[in-house]
Amino acid sequence: MTKLLSKDKKYKRVAYYPGCALEGTGKAYDTSTRAVGKQLGLKLDEVKNWNCCGAMEVKNIDPKIQTYLSSRVLSNAVNKNKHDVVMAPCNGCYHNLKKAEYDLENDPATKEVVDRLSTKAGHKTYEAGQAETIHALDWIKDAIGEEELSRRVKHSLKGLKVANYYGCMYTRPRHIFPEKDQGPGSESTSEPHFMDDLLATAGAVNVDFPLKTACCGGAHTLSDSDTSTKLVLNIIEAAEAAGAEVIATECPTCHSGLEMHQIRAEKVLGRKTNVVIMYFTQLLGLALGVAPRKLGIHENVSDATDLMIDKRLLWAT
Repeated sequence: MTKLLSKDKKYKRVAYYPGCALEGTGKAYDTSTRAVGKQLGLKLDEVKNWNCCGAMEVKNIDPKIQTYLSSRVLSNAVNKNKHDVVMAPCNGCYHNLKKAEYDLENDPATKEVVDRLSTKAGHKTYEAGQAETIHALDWIKDAIGEEELSRRVKHSLKGLKVANYYGCMYTRPRHIFPEKDQGPGSESTSEPHFMDDLLATAGAVNVDFPLKTACCGGAHTLSDSDTSTKLVLNIIEAAEAAGAEVIATECPTCHSGLEMHQIRAEKVLGRKTNVVIMYFTQLLGLALGVAPRKLGIHENVSDATDLMIDKRLLWAT
């Protein structure tokens, strides 16, 4: 009989699916995620021969093909890496893998397409339930937890006012996230708090931020930049009005969108904002004593140098 592991043990070593963005514009997220994992003693085994999850482009053309692409990632994690937990830090990847799991369990037509394509491609068909997909927030919160994290903090984020921005794909649609909204200890789809919990443990002051799950317009940034700029500006100005010095992100698309459209809002709309954009893993890494360059902070478009000096969070690399 297989012994069931608790989450704190099960999540200590997981299959890591960085996805396309973390090899490109979101490289700093990958760098800081790996650095934080190493600092906390958590193991990441990158999914072997992974592919794009289908993102938004394929899904808009043929959602069943997108499900196949996501299922192939899960199949490789299970059959090549021999893992039953897949950690995806990108909201888009996380969402698509969760959706693939739901569709394979509930839609026979999707299951038939995935099985046919998997056979043609020469790999095992992923079967719903073989793996659990988690986000980077689940990974740290459940593998380490606030109590242990507090013991690891070397440089408190004390006094740093943070608006935690989760984006829209972390919690929507609700039906593909059955583990959420399950009472104490679980994440909430209406009022997500895992990032708030972790950064508060690191000493940050979480401001009351009403747009934490608002859309940043990432899907439309190329086709309708003006709309994306206005959506981002709403988020940034709301964070500043709440007193935030930093917006913490946990999605590479959201992060890039906030950085780029913050600059565009000033140039095109003449509306300047000063809040700094940083990945939550970069903030946690600083609190854990990881050198800034090892967290990729210098790779951000948003320049956090002055703020970090003011908060005494920068030191020699």
